[in-house]
Amino acid sequence: MALIHCDFFSEVLGISTSICVILPQETRSQIGMRGSEKKEKYPTLYLLHGLSDDHTIWQRRTSIERYVSDIGLAVVMPNAGRSFYTDMKHGYKYFTFISEELPEITKQFFPLSDKREDTFAAGLSMGGYGAFKLALSCPDKYAAAASLSGVVDIASRVKRAQLQDTAELESIFGNLNAVENSENDLFYLSKKVLASDVPKPKLYQCCGTEDFLYEDNINFKGYIEKTNFDYTYEEGPGIHNWNYWDTQIQKVLKWLPIK
Repeated sequence: MALIHCDFFSEVLGISTSICVILPQETRSQIGMRGSEKKEKYPTLYLLHGLSDDHTIWQRRTSIERYVSDIGLAVVMPNAGRSFYTDMKHGYKYFTFISEELPEITKQFFPLSDKREDTFAAGLSMGGYGAFKLALSCPDKYAAAASLSGVVDIASRVKRAQLQDTAELESIFGNLNAVENSENDLFYLSKKVLASDVPKPKLYQCCGTEDFLYEDNINFKGYIEKTNFDYTYEEGPGIHNWNYWDTQIQKVLKWLPIK
């Protein structure tokens, strides 16, 4: 595998930003790496970080590079700060960056497929919310998305926020009472997809039963199971930590419909 750290200027954000990219590589001598067959264009997973992390965290806390070494999958890991992958009310337009500019730039830099069936998103916590938001906002671009311990019931979560967190959340979302039934609400976005003629992305959701976001995940599960999304849910013992996510990302990679 080739691991690339890339800095570039984002016209959407108006600042320089960073991404890490894992590219498949044919290899016979890298210990523990089997490598994969070279392709002209690679299927791509946009892998998103959580609230307190950045674009480097997945390769620092998991063995993601080793896990994808033999499946011919490129992994793009962007930095989105503490934005909740949202066009912030007072801040940067991270959702526009992640959903529009980033795919175009990475396809210029690297041999990534532009086909919907080759494009996936996944993430943990804030990034799990971001992955579902990407796929449900752009169902014509993403074939599948996975949320690991995601903040999937964002409207309820921000209403229950502690007082010390309110100012930051208002800088991201604006009026916290207006998040429900908005473009930042996964329930609302899924209803829009269901009411349209666009293909529906496959969804994978998991959460540890001791996770503080478990109730939110159960709420979303109860709703989405009543729809006709191709939906997979898994739960088991686990808290909000890297031991859980390192195990679960391996399951996600096996679940992805990579052709």
